[in-house]
Amino acid sequence: MPASYIDPRNGQLYPLDQPRWCSEERTPLLVTPGAGISRDDIDSRTRSLWRYRAALPVEIANPITLGEGCTPLVQQNWGELRPLFKLEWFNPTGSFKDRGSAVMLSFLRQIGVSAILEDSSGNGGSSMAGLGAAGGMRVKILAPASTSPAKIAQVRAYGAAVQLVEGPREESEAEAIRQSSQTFYASHNWQPFFLEGTKSLAYEIWEDLGFRAPDNIIVPVGAGSSLLGCAFGFRELKKAGQIAKLPRLFAAQPLNCSPVDASFQAGVDTPVAREVSKTIAEGTAIKHPLRLREIIAALRESGGGTIALTEAEIVAALRRLARQGLFTEPTSASAAAALDKLAAAGAIKANETTVVILTGTGLKAATTVADLVQ
Repeated sequence: MPASYIDPRNGQLYPLDQPRWCSEERTPLLVTPGAGISRDDIDSRTRSLWRYRAALPVEIANPITLGEGCTPLVQQNWGELRPLFKLEWFNPTGSFKDRGSAVMLSFLRQIGVSAILEDSSGNGGSSMAGLGAAGGMRVKILAPASTSPAKIAQVRAYGAAVQLVEGPREESEAEAIRQSSQTFYASHNWQPFFLEGTKSLAYEIWEDLGFRAPDNIIVPVGAGSSLLGCAFGFRELKKAGQIAKLPRLFAAQPLNCSPVDASFQAGVDTPVAREVSKTIAEGTAIKHPLRLREIIAALRESGGGTIALTEAEIVAALRRLARQGLFTEPTSASAAAALDKLAAAGAIKANETTVVILTGTGLKAATTVADLVQ
């Protein structure tokens, strides 16, 4: 049966060949689950995430690519632990978002979309602008007026149009949805093919580790696309008989904006009230994750959990990473900060294989990072 869009709330299916970013009821969609692939299906001649193209729901004949994926996996000491850090800032625009952008924009271009609209507080916008430029697509990014100037400069450099929106992060999304009747809304949070790109992270970690799954994966979580990508990819690998069990997924969030942690700790998959305040981990400062239900389900299915970090804990991890040669943006540091708390709680152990996803480069917020790590 060919792949379709599916509304996870009621099972309603929609064909993939029609440009679409949501259901008729304006709820988020997914793509029907894939069957997974084996090591024999990997295109070993291709040094990018497109080596796993057999895992995609449709064949993409002419992908847009800047060589995204195939990022380093580096093992370092961290107290008693020896975690493996996945250095996602080696992607072409400096963050993990290139995985989703490359696949989503390639698919959209293939079905006739030539101009897109996106809302972003930084990495998503620069990724969409960079891959859009590579694919000859017109791109407009709506971003909060408070976004780091370096991130906006990167978006403009790629030739994308930029509209700065006053107010909180959610207002940029609301404005993008208002404009979606004029230009296709290729949101990295809404359009399901973005997750089809981020699931390459799971396939890549599996291959990095000699075709086995790690015991634990720690991911910084805002909207949850990295975590869901890992969940979907490893779920497919288990279905295909390539791994015996799923890795445990742990979501790291700043305590100042931690809706996933609030819901998970309360034992529900619906929003739970928790005070929100400013955080240095701006990439995860999303008060109302669109796919909260799916994130909680993925955490439960894997036997993982959530960790909420104070600003001081994130800064300490940021400094510690930098002193080990890993220059990350503050958002990434929350995943490293979670290592200590998870180990102290006995949730992860020194003899287990633990992968920490470092999602973006410190160069995106160089001035801020420089001040914090002094």
